[in-house]
Amino acid sequence: MLQLRFISSLRNSSNILKSQSFYRNFSSLTKSPARFRNVSLLLNKNKRAVVQVFKRTCFHPGASSQVPLQASGKLTGYQLVQRLLKYVWPKDKPEIKRRVLVALSLLVAAKLANVSVPFLLRDVVNYYNGKAPEFLKLTFDGSPSQTIFTAGIATCIAYGLARATSAAFNELRNAVFAKVAQNSVRSISRSIFLHLHSLDLSFHLNRQTGALSKAIDRGTRGMSFVLSSLIFNLIPTAVEIGMVSALFTGTLGAEFAYMTMGSIGMYGVATLGITRWRTKFRHQMNQADNDAGNKAIDSLINYETVKYFNNEKFEADRYDHFLKKYEGASLKTTSSLALLNFTQNAIFSGALIGVMCMAGNRIAAGDFTIGDLILANTLLFQLSIPLNFLGSVYREVRQGLVDMNQMFSLLTLKPKIVEAENAKKLQITGNDITLKFENVHFGYLPEKQILKGLDLEIPAGKKVAIVGGSGSGKSTIVRLLYRLYDTESGDVRINGEETRQLTLDSLRQNISIVPQDSVLFHDTIYYNLAYGRPSASKEEVIEAAKMADLHESVLRMPNGYETLVGERGLKLSGGEKQRVAIARAILKNAPFVIYDEATSSLDAITESNIMKALKGAVERRTSLFIAHRLATIVDADIIYVLENGKVAEKGSHFDLLAQDGLYAQLWRSQNIHGVAPKKSKQEDDDLLLELDLDKCCGSSSCNR
Repeated sequence: MLQLRFISSLRNSSNILKSQSFYRNFSSLTKSPARFRNVSLLLNKNKRAVVQVFKRTCFHPGASSQVPLQASGKLTGYQLVQRLLKYVWPKDKPEIKRRVLVALSLLVAAKLANVSVPFLLRDVVNYYNGKAPEFLKLTFDGSPSQTIFTAGIATCIAYGLARATSAAFNELRNAVFAKVAQNSVRSISRSIFLHLHSLDLSFHLNRQTGALSKAIDRGTRGMSFVLSSLIFNLIPTAVEIGMVSALFTGTLGAEFAYMTMGSIGMYGVATLGITRWRTKFRHQMNQADNDAGNKAIDSLINYETVKYFNNEKFEADRYDHFLKKYEGASLKTTSSLALLNFTQNAIFSGALIGVMCMAGNRIAAGDFTIGDLILANTLLFQLSIPLNFLGSVYREVRQGLVDMNQMFSLLTLKPKIVEAENAKKLQITGNDITLKFENVHFGYLPEKQILKGLDLEIPAGKKVAIVGGSGSGKSTIVRLLYRLYDTESGDVRINGEETRQLTLDSLRQNISIVPQDSVLFHDTIYYNLAYGRPSASKEEVIEAAKMADLHESVLRMPNGYETLVGERGLKLSGGEKQRVAIARAILKNAPFVIYDEATSSLDAITESNIMKALKGAVERRTSLFIAHRLATIVDADIIYVLENGKVAEKGSHFDLLAQDGLYAQLWRSQNIHGVAPKKSKQEDDDLLLELDLDKCCGSSSCNR
């Protein structure tokens, strides 16, 4: 932390700056935002001024930090293809392997049929030109014209059948391989989805949802394209180029093969060079697309906030800013594509001119027939089809590899929270579960510790409450219990077992929670209720809704339990969302239940009804209540009061009131019948200033 403190006593004006002069100098100091980005000035009741210039060290979970989507490393093209082929040839799916082999067999058959087409066309032309090959000079009991006509028709039919056979094999290959491609996309999508859920909370707090979604979407589409292109375009084209070159050498002469290979080499070099140059424009398009999508999703999620501040035009302008970037990158991509296409066509046209001229000279010399000229022309044109396609395939495969790189790189991210090699399964008998925090130290940032040697115990079957000011570590305790984070030092134990030695599944299966901010799935009310225990019967779901005082409200809705709640539950009131969260926690029926400000969004009457229901639900069950409203925890067996990352006070409600400490102060501040002495306005202002001084970033919204 960089910290500058400038302290002056405004009482003694003879040797210290006057207040007006101080403010004037302070203003001049802060005119350079690049140098003094976080500067605050505070005056306490002794009129001592403090200037603070520092780097921010606070961490606000849940706030968007706008960290761009990025993974730990970039994979090479070879590594990407390796990962891809692992899904094409899965070890545990013999049916997929059989389909791959059948598809490759059909591919070879299609290429053989395709290569025979130009030779059959040559023979047809030579027939009608009076130069039929010897093996097709048939003898019939008719005129020579009838014989030639019959042989010519047979060759024409063979020519047509060869083309049809090649097309049929290609379509059969596509049909057979379709399941292989779709199964590969499905498998990798599932793997990435599970992997994202295995990553720690810090990744998800810093992610950009829109960018992440687009990266996975583009990656799966790129994977599908690369897969089909690699197996059925790039490799077959290379084989066909080799076959055509060999045929040119054997039937027309080596010079034709040299001309063909030379033009293909030039074609490849030009395609590679221009495509590499224009790839940067595709990267810019992707980034602009990510930014625009992320901004659109963020704006729509915060629809109500936009309306409250009448900022529709402002949001549209920000969205248009990213669209403009995408537009510019897209224009560059289109222009560079036109250049690439022209270059490819120019090279092919030059090769065609050369081959035709050489064949024409050989015809003039009497070495070639007209059929040979057509053979050379057809072979080159037939080769140009995959070559032209190869250009676009190479461009798209390269882009697909870029998209796949970002998607596969997500799999290289290692979760910070992992199970021990010999992790045990947490076994709970009935509701006998005891939790302990032993000298726990933890901070979201190294510079800012939240828990500083925390010691507390939650005995089995007891109702325990934790209270304290914002930033005292109440919600952090919940995250540590769930192992969303690990402690820096100290232990969290359940029934004597250290949580790091337990399987994550068994640990989380035995804990239910009603979070302070209840975010629901965009599905029906019934789905969101049953999410607590998907195997529960309908009767159990409805009973949980009744215990949460939700059943009657649901029945008044048009579609009852099949009512859609909207994205993040926006169609429900805050109280209804909170009751859904309470109901599904009840439905989960775990031996340990956490209520994190469970009634914060409820009115007094509903809160009273739910607290009565919860009293029965938590009876003989270990429960932890995190509360700001102290009236909801007066019946707790143990209340822990946190301050500065430690337990400041402990006891029952009446014990803590008798101690007349921090808890008693909190109680009096919330209780209208309290007897707290009235403070003067100056004392209140001084207290606020001192609290601000304790903030790590000077922000009034900072709770650390």
